[in-house]
Amino acid sequence: MATAVLLHHIPFNPQSPNPNSLKSHYPRSSTITCSTTTSEVLSAKRHLLNLVSDQERGLKTLNNPSKRSEIVEAIDAMAVLGQDTVTTGDSLSATWRLLWTTEKEQLFIIEKAPLFGTQAGDVLQVIDVEKRVLNNVITFPPSGVFFVRSTIEIASPQRVNFRFTSAVLRGKDWEFPLPPFGQGWFESVYIDDDIRVVKDIRGDYLVVDRAPYAWKE
Repeated sequence: MATAVLLHHIPFNPQSPNPNSLKSHYPRSSTITCSTTTSEVLSAKRHLLNLVSDQERGLKTLNNPSKRSEIVEAIDAMAVLGQDTVTTGDSLSATWRLLWTTEKEQLFIIEKAPLFGTQAGDVLQVIDVEKRVLNNVITFPPSGVFFVRSTIEIASPQRVNFRFTSAVLRGKDWEFPLPPFGQGWFESVYIDDDIRVVKDIRGDYLVVDRAPYAWKE
């Protein structure tokens, strides 16, 4: 989750400083400090959430370029509101639940899951900044799950570099390891107590909210 499940190679050559040195320069939490009012932020946020609410996490947007453009425009507006904030501190650590994305790999799995006798449940991105880990997760209730483990490093106030380390397809009484490969980066261009808005190395977009639970392996 790129910010979601990606099992193919992504060209990547980040020129990022040591994450430990960044830690001393950037605050651990983010606050909207630019010259915008609370009402402007709430209005832009409400507009974005309304646009994605009926898009089936992005499935309906795939064949609707005008809707995609409208949503991307709303995301760009959120990025302007968040441009002076740090989004790679403690506030990034959470279980994030997919609301909408343009990432075709995730959407393919969500759409095709019924062909394998199941349905995709929550699609998650589980981040722990302190431990420098990220899990991209697709659940298949009641007991199935596909997740990709990654290591991360903080590259800038809004950018996170990631590298895939392993992948697992798991059922109730079985587990099948898969060999992921690839690396890249994503930028959380806006974050608050409710949602996070993301752009990534491939030009994909992600809108997630804070899940009402913490996912554990």
